[in-house]
Amino acid sequence: MSENKKIAIVTGGSRGIGKACSIELAKEGYTVIVNYAGNEAAANATVNEIKANGGEAVALKFDVSDKEAVKAAIDGIVKDFGRVDVLVNNAGITKDGLIIRMSEDDWDKVINTNLNSAFYVTKPVVKVMMKQRSGCIINMASVVGVYGNAGQANYAAAKAGLIGFTKTLAKELASRGITANAIAPGFIQTDMTHGLDAEKIASAIPLGRLGTVDDIAQTVKFLVKSGAYITGQVIGVDGGLVI
Repeated sequence: MSENKKIAIVTGGSRGIGKACSIELAKEGYTVIVNYAGNEAAANATVNEIKANGGEAVALKFDVSDKEAVKAAIDGIVKDFGRVDVLVNNAGITKDGLIIRMSEDDWDKVINTNLNSAFYVTKPVVKVMMKQRSGCIINMASVVGVYGNAGQANYAAAKAGLIGFTKTLAKELASRGITANAIAPGFIQTDMTHGLDAEKIASAIPLGRLGTVDDIAQTVKFLVKSGAYITGQVIGVDGGLVI
């Protein structure tokens, strides 16, 4: 690997939005660490697609909600590659239900995977970026974290927390040349939105359609390539849903 090669980590990088971001970052010349929790076949498929198109990627299994597993994984990445230039905190799950019926377990799992994980991954990565005096952190929030949604108290709380986390990171890290921004996707065509009434949803979106994973990946690309003077922002990629 070239000494000048830059490294990107994408959590939940094997499918959906994470996969699209991994592929786009590889096109930009990054060696992409494709994190996954359980679906090894999907992670390997993403890595193989990247390599088939001339890029470089490595699939790495670790549970982002397990702080010890995260620490070991990041230590290994730094040992093997020596640097981290881009971090996309994308891993997330849903366990929807009205608050009156929501179990503590469903609350904890979503908060741990969608919010606590960002702290676990970002803290050791920031140490590396501060030494480099450069870095780009992108947290995948959601429009639900901006305006709430019935039946998603856990998910909305986690995503709103990510937004606050992002703004604080931006203020703490700016002096070291590190940017931190959040992307707030609207309704995107992924496994997570499969089964929803797409036509009904699209009727409430000014642009009249659901988004694609590429819409999000292109926003990640923009922040990485052209976002040197953008930090602490929440970029809605939602077709105008939240205006």
